[in-house]
Amino acid sequence: MEENDIVKTSSGSVRGYSNRSVTKFKGIPYAEPPIGNLRFKPPVSIKPWDDIRDATMYSPVCPQPPSALEEMFSDPFPQNEADSLTLNIWTQKLNDEKRPVMFFIHGGAFRTGSGRALDGSRLVLRGDVVVVSINYRLGPFGFLYMPDVPDTSANIGLLDMVEALKWVRENINRFGGNPEEITIFGESAGAFAVHSLLATPSAKGLFKRAIVQSGYVTNFSCQPSTGIKIYETLTERLRIERGDIESLRKLPYEKIIEKLASFENAGQDVLSFTPTIDEDTLPENPYEAVKNGFAKDIDLFVGSNFDETKLWSVWVSGEDDFTEERLERRVNGIMRLVNQNEIKSKELIEVYKNLRKTPKDIFDAINTDYQFRIPSIRLAEAQSQHNKNTYMYLFSWKTPWEGGKYGAMHALELSFVFGILLDRDVGIFPRKTKETLELSEKMMDAWINFARSGNPNHKNIPELPPYDQEKRATIIFDKEVSIQQDPFGNERISWEGIL
Repeated sequence: MEENDIVKTSSGSVRGYSNRSVTKFKGIPYAEPPIGNLRFKPPVSIKPWDDIRDATMYSPVCPQPPSALEEMFSDPFPQNEADSLTLNIWTQKLNDEKRPVMFFIHGGAFRTGSGRALDGSRLVLRGDVVVVSINYRLGPFGFLYMPDVPDTSANIGLLDMVEALKWVRENINRFGGNPEEITIFGESAGAFAVHSLLATPSAKGLFKRAIVQSGYVTNFSCQPSTGIKIYETLTERLRIERGDIESLRKLPYEKIIEKLASFENAGQDVLSFTPTIDEDTLPENPYEAVKNGFAKDIDLFVGSNFDETKLWSVWVSGEDDFTEERLERRVNGIMRLVNQNEIKSKELIEVYKNLRKTPKDIFDAINTDYQFRIPSIRLAEAQSQHNKNTYMYLFSWKTPWEGGKYGAMHALELSFVFGILLDRDVGIFPRKTKETLELSEKMMDAWINFARSGNPNHKNIPELPPYDQEKRATIIFDKEVSIQQDPFGNERISWEGIL
């Protein structure tokens, strides 16, 4: 820590610090503590403080169960409910040069994760941008749909993001950023959130561009009927009657997290929290909203990883013993979720056999396309009808970790986008080599250029045309960066009428 830097914001003064040409501010509160009667309520703007607030340390993270992915990289972060609605800022200089702002929303299935997990310094140094990351309420604290309880929302976590964006828009000029040039970007659940914010009325005008990395809404997402089932299951597990909001608010957050974890460890279903369509905050399915032009003024960069769901194999035993019978059973399960039958399962499997070697490879490809690649294409198709600044990528660089069997798995691209390449492998993140450094620089420049202009192109990559449904130009990030038209088109076509 080389020196202190003090910035006066609309909420009060904060003290950050400069280190290696980057000025950092950590744990700045953007909303009142969501405790007591404010639990399960939309965020309340932070009340101004009088003293200079220390912003040299990260805040605790929002309440959450343990995350196997984050435990790959560090010990669990301290957490609490009262001091966790905060944001972090990385910048080069505190002047009025009006740099583009890159506002990152973390992933973690809307159950885990935090804004402190990825450092924005390398993006700042690479592109002279301002990077912001946030915490937002997770799990039942952020996404519990309680239609029988007044003054609550199914999308409190989304509203936290909106509140943070409002704070950034009001204050980021004091940190060297341009409030008129804000790009939101996120990965996994963070990308799902970005897609949802494209359809959130209260987020209108708060950002100009969006990058969506491996997380998408489909026609089958955000359904109130699913939210009600989760609400019923949670209250039953907690032995609280539906509608008894006071009892829910009195329960210590640790008890709620502990109860969720205990049922999951006992083999019960994991409760999947996501944004939910509701009249006030998310009145339309986000995919349909984008298709109908709600986000027509937003530039969009969208993509996925080639082997997304191979990451799940890290924690699931018996995945190496994957038979033809198991393949059919698992694909049948996917088809039931989208109202299709076994005939469609067989048709899909036959198409994917053309390029895949084993039943496990076939299933991973189908599952990846179901959850990520096809929804990413649908989003690009929808937005390209309204905004020519719509671009598409596919990340296919394969990790050498454990002999390369996990390929270009979910979350792998984050180390390249943030330039986090160390002198050794860290979990799924690869070490710095000439190859990984070159690819990271090309990807960082694409993300930075998009944030600056709405166009990811730069001199070190082939020219990427905007996405359209005729040519479907896609940039492939791999050992060699290339442009392909309609990559894996036969597989894409096989999903028509399904997703």
